[in-house]
Amino acid sequence: MYQRRLVSAEDNLQLQQEALDLTQLKFGTGLAPGLDVDRATYNIASTRAQIPSLQSALDEIKNRLAVLLGEWPGEFADILSAPAPIPASELEIGIGIPADLLRRRPDIRRAERVLAARTAQIGAATAEAYPSFNLQGSLGYESLVLSGLISPANLAAGVLSGISWPIFQGGAIRNNIKVQTALQEQALLDYETAIYQAVEEVENALYALAKEHERMKHLEVATKSAEEAADVALRQYEAGLSDFQNVLETQRSLTNFQDQLAQSRGAAALELISLYKALGGGWIPNDHAG
Repeated sequence: MYQRRLVSAEDNLQLQQEALDLTQLKFGTGLAPGLDVDRATYNIASTRAQIPSLQSALDEIKNRLAVLLGEWPGEFADILSAPAPIPASELEIGIGIPADLLRRRPDIRRAERVLAARTAQIGAATAEAYPSFNLQGSLGYESLVLSGLISPANLAAGVLSGISWPIFQGGAIRNNIKVQTALQEQALLDYETAIYQAVEEVENALYALAKEHERMKHLEVATKSAEEAADVALRQYEAGLSDFQNVLETQRSLTNFQDQLAQSRGAAALELISLYKALGGGWIPNDHAG
């Protein structure tokens, strides 16, 4: 975006320089007042004053990109030195997006797994209420020769001593089931909240993208008209059919509209990125089911 804004500013400098040269020429021949020269001078100076801040912002972005990619700041200065067009943002990708794409989001996946785990814990806590049997020891030759060891009463007592039934532990199991049920309900609420927030982000991204496209179309019309007006005003001034005020106003408008258009195209690209993020990423725009 900053590259595009720099290109627009530099293009306007050429147009404004042409206007300055013309006013100086007409002033030198007595066909224009010195005020026209002053106006043309501060007009071009104003545009030049914008360039350093744009260059600074561009350098910061390049350095940030390098750091994000694990490189030293300034590593990509040469690679990114040539201006490139802002990536186009297609509006049609938002149509017919299946809802299951939301499940690609890490926050929804996490909430879904937590809910599954909490639900499983209820089953585990309920299973603890059932008795478990643990038969220890052995029946061998020694038990046969010891009198009375294999009597029915002794055998029953040995079996009962191996039974573990924690349901009698002061209601701890019942309380655990209640706790796990409450945790499962909380996990369900968290899961629903994650889905609501995801849908909200998708809706916001789609709406912002659509409105930015609408703004961009209006700015394209305004920029084209401003280009034509600036050219006509300069030619009329050169022919002596108009004063320099018209040239000044049309060039200012052109500079403003071109800068706004570059920002709008950059904003649309960022809104498209926001939509990809809201949908969890990892999908191809023309293949929603992929």
